[in-house]
Amino acid sequence: MADEIASEALASMAIFPLPDMVLFPSALLPLHIFEPRYRDMMADVLAGTELLAVVRLRPGYQADYHGRPPVYSTAGVGRCIAADRLPDGRYNIMLRGVGRIHIEQELPPTKSYRQVRGQLLPDARSTRSEGLADQHRGLVALCDRLADVVAEGEPLRHLARAAEGPGECADVVASALVRDADLRQTLLELLDPADRLDQVSDYVSRLVAQLGPGNRTLN
Repeated sequence: MADEIASEALASMAIFPLPDMVLFPSALLPLHIFEPRYRDMMADVLAGTELLAVVRLRPGYQADYHGRPPVYSTAGVGRCIAADRLPDGRYNIMLRGVGRIHIEQELPPTKSYRQVRGQLLPDARSTRSEGLADQHRGLVALCDRLADVVAEGEPLRHLARAAEGPGECADVVASALVRDADLRQTLLELLDPADRLDQVSDYVSRLVAQLGPGNRTLN
């Protein structure tokens, strides 16, 4: 997926800063675009690379929300796979996560929206590569157990199996299940698939223990 992000796109990429929002590779993210500056952004994105970085705002952003408040340095990049421009200029869009980037520098404000120069962050070669396959199978098995104790668990079962590799499995399961924004950001920043699998597996294991066979609701 990361090969979908060309070097030219990394040199000048639009960012969409949002509070407590993290986009993982392979995940889908629907967004409603209504602010004028972000309507401008979407018009340019759709006319260009169709790539957009979703980046989480750091705490305290409210004091300068309409300016350039600080953001986290690791962002998820999504490709716009569907866009509906409404008559009043707003957009409903769907992003598909295609990679992670490190924001190296924010570019001068030549547009109404913010742009950055980014560096692609591919998965690192794991120091525990020999155990990755077992970890991957373990997470799939945990998702099966969770699917057995929650209402409408089948989509989770299929989601975990559809992932092509260990890192992707950790990403899509985290996107579907992890609600805490700080943990989501931490997982986005982990480049070793083994580390992500460890944390996501631990999270799913705790969900299974908390819910138990008698509870069919996942809050």
